[in-house]
Amino acid sequence: MSNEIILKAENLYFSYDDDHTHSLNGLSLEIRKGQKVAFMGANGSGKSTFFLCCTGILKPQKGHLSFQGNEYRYDKKSLLALRSKIGIVFQDPDNQLFCASVYQEISFGILNLGVSPEEAKKEVEQIIDYLEITPFRDKPAHALSGGQKKQVSIADILVMHPDIIILDEPAAALDPKHTRMVNHIVDQMTEAGITVLMSTHDVDYAYAWADEVILFHEGKVLRHGSALEVFHDEQALSQTNLEPPAVLSLFETLCRKGILNSSLLPPRNLQTLERYIEESGSPVS
Repeated sequence: MSNEIILKAENLYFSYDDDHTHSLNGLSLEIRKGQKVAFMGANGSGKSTFFLCCTGILKPQKGHLSFQGNEYRYDKKSLLALRSKIGIVFQDPDNQLFCASVYQEISFGILNLGVSPEEAKKEVEQIIDYLEITPFRDKPAHALSGGQKKQVSIADILVMHPDIIILDEPAAALDPKHTRMVNHIVDQMTEAGITVLMSTHDVDYAYAWADEVILFHEGKVLRHGSALEVFHDEQALSQTNLEPPAVLSLFETLCRKGILNSSLLPPRNLQTLERYIEESGSPVS
């Protein structure tokens, strides 16, 4: 994994109500290129506000943000360039989709970057095929299912070849089938080397997926580390109203009972835990 710092926040403050309360309250963090980072914390802890600052939609009242070593600038040209490199998929795709058809929706952003119509058409066709959007490419976006809207909102960003993609609760309000579909798309993005920042309340998914986990609390970073380090920190989890991942809790219980050896590497998913049990030869009562 790269050690290059692609995104850096230093002592960020942001308030929606004239400094009476702060959604961001001295927040500092660094994100390395190519990482899969899960952002977690109670509602109102500052995650969405931070994401909006990352894309330049909001401007911190204090502090500094840097992308690829360059501090943010907020003139129109700089923001357009920034948003071609850092894209966000909102929790509710209806806040993102506004064109008459799916094809026009996916074309909008890349055409705004000044790409020629011929090149834009090529890029849009590729992303439509890549994300399996062809069956509904000519439909109006408002007529799509929740899962299809999420596919299109992700395509909006991917067609511009971003370095970072931000997903704010990507599986919110989706059924299990479409949740699996979105998770598969996320895996494809990370395999392509895109840095993925994801807000989620699903500790089991975050533990299995993320390279690093960042816990937000009252507008600042409470804990930042590997998934295993963070989810072993019971005090930090309690402060952010989170429970340990089920597979980690079960593994520790089986170790305490002597069914598994505590020297084993803690499993990141249920499949690994099942393999440990099978290899131990011990029945689980």
